[in-house]
Amino acid sequence: MAALMPPEWAPQDWIWIGFPHLAEEWPGWLEPAQEQIAAFANAVADSGQQVRLLVRDEANAARARALVSSKVTLEQRAYGDIWLRDTGPLVVREGDRGLAVRRFGFNGWGGKYLMPGDTEIGAELARDAGLAITQSAMILEGGAVDGDGTGLVATTEQCLLNPNRNPAMNRTEIEAELARQLGFTQVLWLGDGLINDHTDGHVDNLARFVAPGVLVVPEATGTDDPNAQIYADSAARAEAFGVKVARIPSPGLILRDGVVEPASYVNFAITSHLVVVPTFGSPHDADGVAAIAALFPDRDTIGLPGEAVLAGGGGFHCASQQMPAA
Repeated sequence: MAALMPPEWAPQDWIWIGFPHLAEEWPGWLEPAQEQIAAFANAVADSGQQVRLLVRDEANAARARALVSSKVTLEQRAYGDIWLRDTGPLVVREGDRGLAVRRFGFNGWGGKYLMPGDTEIGAELARDAGLAITQSAMILEGGAVDGDGTGLVATTEQCLLNPNRNPAMNRTEIEAELARQLGFTQVLWLGDGLINDHTDGHVDNLARFVAPGVLVVPEATGTDDPNAQIYADSAARAEAFGVKVARIPSPGLILRDGVVEPASYVNFAITSHLVVVPTFGSPHDADGVAAIAALFPDRDTIGLPGEAVLAGGGGFHCASQQMPAA
């Protein structure tokens, strides 16, 4: 039975969100990161969608409960990092048979961040949701691919062709596995992801589909924007492929301790009623949120501070995984 991953804007039954708990992953930022994730969970719950916030243990459950409303459901789970976009279940629709899950190999983002629980949490969530699981041997994180619901997917060469993922697979073999497992029959290959992205250039921090055949790509703001050439190259590749490109402002140069941060408004989370955009204290925050809001006239769009979450290596999209409506 042919399978296809629904686009993120398709109706959702709930969303899983990971709650930060590892102090070493957020040195000096753990409590603010917890507060920002809690604000994200509260906003989605207030919009009318079920939120399942994963907490690591009793202490973190108590911390989370002090920050979130009663509308947010807490689930105590064994997981390492909070990036459920990459470790959580990838749900596909198998025609009349309904929903099922595709699980891929996970090696800690190319062997860089290996934590107990991260290889098991996706299957655990899938089983508890009552979904059958098909396993693929290919290494793949969910944030490395972004589909538009028609069989078209965007990804980056920096990540999927990286020898730290699938050194024995070439481009053609990777495309074939994406088609077989997720129904992605057309692959838009972008080049590099953002500078200093811990994930080796995940596409969900660079370019996202917002409608069938419509890809949002940032545009450099200021002559010091460190990703100016990367944005331009991504837009050019997408247009050459035949995709319509919508440009939005980038946050510009964001530094932490003198190091360029991979800050991106593109790491927004699309939920059933709400789009949540991370902001970074940039002078371009309001324009970035407004540009994304214009792309989602059927939903409310809000910006929430995300600089503490980014200190751990990701954003609101990275920290969440939606469950499509049955």
